[in-house]
Amino acid sequence: MEKPNEVWTIGSILKWTGQYFADKGVESPRLDAEVLLSHVLGKERIYLYVHFDEPLQADEMAQYKDAIKKRIARMPVAYIIGYKEFMGLDFNVSPAVLIPRPDTEILVEAVIERLKEKENVSFVDIGTGSGAIVLSLLANLPQAVGSTVDISEAAIAVAKDNAEKFGVSDRVSFFHGDVYSPVKDQVFDAIISNPPYIPDADIESLQPEVKCEPHGALAGGTDGLDFYRKLVREGVTLLKSGGFMAFEVGIHQAAAVAKLAETFSELGEVSVLKDYGGIERVVIINKRE
Repeated sequence: MEKPNEVWTIGSILKWTGQYFADKGVESPRLDAEVLLSHVLGKERIYLYVHFDEPLQADEMAQYKDAIKKRIARMPVAYIIGYKEFMGLDFNVSPAVLIPRPDTEILVEAVIERLKEKENVSFVDIGTGSGAIVLSLLANLPQAVGSTVDISEAAIAVAKDNAEKFGVSDRVSFFHGDVYSPVKDQVFDAIISNPPYIPDADIESLQPEVKCEPHGALAGGTDGLDFYRKLVREGVTLLKSGGFMAFEVGIHQAAAVAKLAETFSELGEVSVLKDYGGIERVVIINKRE
């Protein structure tokens, strides 16, 4: 990487980094190089394309080298730059929280569609992490109030920062605890969750980047369904009549999660929604009126 008699420009460092990342097996080498450099420079990515010949300053090179080292160690880009875009909002993230995924927007959009015409809506997000789900909902549903539960105090701290960032702190309550334990005396119009759903035996085979994320936000028990069983069983009494549960699920899990509703006479229609890749990704379980 050293160029003792030549200055690194935006164009030359991006070309070098893209190739270096590719050689090291990074999945999206050029994109990652651009995202990291634009972050270091404090510019939009489009800036890189129109300033290819601009030389990098020594401090910028030092910061960029540090980012490259972290990425080669397979730290996710979102953790390196400290944020991830989700539903048009830039969420602060850290290794204490799961990185928001585009597929989870399917869940959020489905909930918005079902709640947008209702007044005085209250919902709870179980396993809130960065707050991506609950805060995106509040940003799009001005008539709603949300509660969140997470077993990680570090995750709650990140979510609280995001609530302040997006100006919705006055409409969200944060609870520390396991699943429903802190809110078991409340009732809601909707229960929403993107719980841990990866079967324990599959954790070791995940990409190195994914294994950087909190184990507790990934591992869902032997078959990946442990949290859904508890969410459905205990959630029945926390839902108002006519309310619903909405869950993100893993690949090939939708039918099994939908079947959990059959055990409870209070629960009725079940809907399954596919993600952008055609995979059944969201299960919505309605409570009878």
